[in-house]
Amino acid sequence: MTQIIDPHLHLFDLNRGDYQWLQPSNPPFWPDKAVINRDFAPSDLALSSTQTLAGFVHIEAGFDNEQPWQEIAWLENAFGNSHVQKFRTIACADLTLEPAKFEQQLNKLLAFSSVVGVRHILDEDAVEILKSPFADSNLNLLSKHSLIFELQMPITDESAVDLVISKLKALSNLSIIINHAGFPPLALSGDSSNEAKYKRWRNSLSLLAQLPNAFIKCSGWEMGVRQYIAQQVAEVVQELIGIFGEEKVMLASNFPLTLFTRSYKELWQLYQDQLGLNALQFERLAYRNAKRIYRFG
Repeated sequence: MTQIIDPHLHLFDLNRGDYQWLQPSNPPFWPDKAVINRDFAPSDLALSSTQTLAGFVHIEAGFDNEQPWQEIAWLENAFGNSHVQKFRTIACADLTLEPAKFEQQLNKLLAFSSVVGVRHILDEDAVEILKSPFADSNLNLLSKHSLIFELQMPITDESAVDLVISKLKALSNLSIIINHAGFPPLALSGDSSNEAKYKRWRNSLSLLAQLPNAFIKCSGWEMGVRQYIAQQVAEVVQELIGIFGEEKVMLASNFPLTLFTRSYKELWQLYQDQLGLNALQFERLAYRNAKRIYRFG
């Protein structure tokens, strides 16, 4: 039986959480957003008969951004005794908060055993957020607690990447995990504009890979191109292995957003069968690396 730890997924309880972004009247204005606008639980994480889910990492999903500990409390209370008992959580955090309030929120989060880090979605606002008056202090506090910071932004934004490197290279106790493969530009071959973006993406990742505690997750393919193909995924994964090495790359789902393209089971079967990975490589990328990086017992 092949063991998997999925290091990037989201569960929803629409009756308990806020989830403003899931409402049809709010961005993102995806025409297929209704596909994921419902409850999701660990029982929805079905794999093939030859694979087993040994654990997962829940990434904050907008449950309550003003009181981020509420999402963690819900997860631990609802699923702590589920059939998938081993999970870690990444909580929502606001790097622009005044440091005393940021520390207060962080202390509440650290009272939960599953919390190993935080995420502030930077996206196209990365430069503005990272230059905010309190960002340095708050990042320093995360490093003091030896936490994980999930870095979600387009890696083709070279000015933002330079800023990230300048701020994070001195924070040796802060692990940086790049979300969604840094949003590689997936498009048809022969597109010169796309080729230029791909070069910027690759070059920027090569710089980020020099950070001592930088890791990357391969997921979120559907965020850029709904109908991506296995060959595109394989090319990106092989590129990332070349840049970061096999010990720092993880395969992940981004469930339930993966349902825009294929089922959870189909995605993990694609990973195992169509990326050109041998058995040891797959074990590292699908299980062993996530177990180590996200501090599973």
